[in-house]
Amino acid sequence: MEKVPKLGIPVIIILVILIIVMVKSFVQIRSGEAGVLYKLSDGVVTDLPPLGEGLHFIAPWNDVIKYEVRQQELFEKMKVLSSNGLEIQIDASAWYQPVPEKVGFLHQTLGQNYLQRVIQPAIRSAARSVVGRYTPEQLYSSKRDAIQDEIFTETKKILDKQYVQLNEVLVRDVTLPATIKTAIERKLKQEQESLEYEFRLVTASKEAEKVRIEAQGKADANKILSASLTDKILLDKGIDATLKLAQSPNTKVVVIGSSDSGLPLILGDN
Repeated sequence: MEKVPKLGIPVIIILVILIIVMVKSFVQIRSGEAGVLYKLSDGVVTDLPPLGEGLHFIAPWNDVIKYEVRQQELFEKMKVLSSNGLEIQIDASAWYQPVPEKVGFLHQTLGQNYLQRVIQPAIRSAARSVVGRYTPEQLYSSKRDAIQDEIFTETKKILDKQYVQLNEVLVRDVTLPATIKTAIERKLKQEQESLEYEFRLVTASKEAEKVRIEAQGKADANKILSASLTDKILLDKGIDATLKLAQSPNTKVVVIGSSDSGLPLILGDN
């Protein structure tokens, strides 16, 4: 077996070192990521923008910490107390992401586990504070959108100071104790039935009023008509009716004379 030349070993070592340096000197930032540069001499770089997508060359003794800056989702099941001390379970989702240009500060102050350090405590604290203002009945029936907006507002106030952007908070479910839920549903049903009964009463009252007004109108009309019918008007109408009857094809005998009313008597058969 041939011996390796004396200069061969150093060359191989140098090549290995160069390969390692080259590998350490190039960093790829993928889509949806940002890179925080950490210099061995100065620490985290915060006075320059983070590294964006693409291939970057850095000194091999420095390091790059990658952060996902796309929107992410946190799902939380929280047990909180209502205004009267009853335990309520809230199922909520938070949509969040690091502020891309501030990931250096985020890494410097909180690190990569910022979710556990600040986001979860912030949303839990906001949920306890907001739900504690409402009764179980309000939470069950009419205030879900309100508590969702209030939790978002209070959580955002905290996270805006921590280099995290909160995009949305969604309250997916509010779970009450079974006995409380049953009592609330029974009460809501009774209220609905009461409203329906009141509606029927109002409708019946309006219908009765309508009939009364129509009857009164007819009575007033008859009264006016009776007052306007003089003997002369009645006689004229009788003459008109007699003439029309005399012209009828069914009339065979016409007796000219007068009745007690002064109108001619007409006799006839079919």
